[in-house]
Amino acid sequence: MGVRTWIQDWPVYRQLTGTDPLGRGAAASSAATRELRPRTATADRVVKSVCPYCAVGCAQNVYVKDDRVVQIEGDPDSPVSRGRLCPKGSATLQLTTGESRRHRVLYRRPHGTDWEPLDLDTALDMVTERVIRTRRETWQWEQDGIRVNRTLGLASLGGATLDNEENYLIKKLFTALGVVQVENQARV
Repeated sequence: MGVRTWIQDWPVYRQLTGTDPLGRGAAASSAATRELRPRTATADRVVKSVCPYCAVGCAQNVYVKDDRVVQIEGDPDSPVSRGRLCPKGSATLQLTTGESRRHRVLYRRPHGTDWEPLDLDTALDMVTERVIRTRRETWQWEQDGIRVNRTLGLASLGGATLDNEENYLIKKLFTALGVVQVENQARV
């Protein structure tokens, strides 16, 4: 590469002699930057989601390639966040694909000090058994002569990232179980 080519490729020279005096467009680009492509360009599809961290409800675009999450960004169509994410929301990709993410159920026995892995079916059976037992042990048919048909031994506190459909289904399930203490973090 000669001196003339080197000078002509220099951004300051292109800025002073070209049509981009502020150096915000063509003058600032190089062969390397012209070859760059967005991380999302190769995604097969975009799935709409909500940031899992707080009750604000910032919308996210989840970019998926070969059924794997490759990037998560703020959704510019969202009236809540207009495409912006806080530092925690910006790190959602790490939450979903990071090496420290757990991919199996861990259980610590009562008074135990160590976690032990469980298969999902065993964990679900344990939860089901405990819900049925607690409902049976705490069921109230009447209180002060008034028929109540309820249990106060179970409660539900939903997360702020649940959408209306999920909240509706949770409310239906817990109401069918006789649970009256159904709340959501976003409302609290």
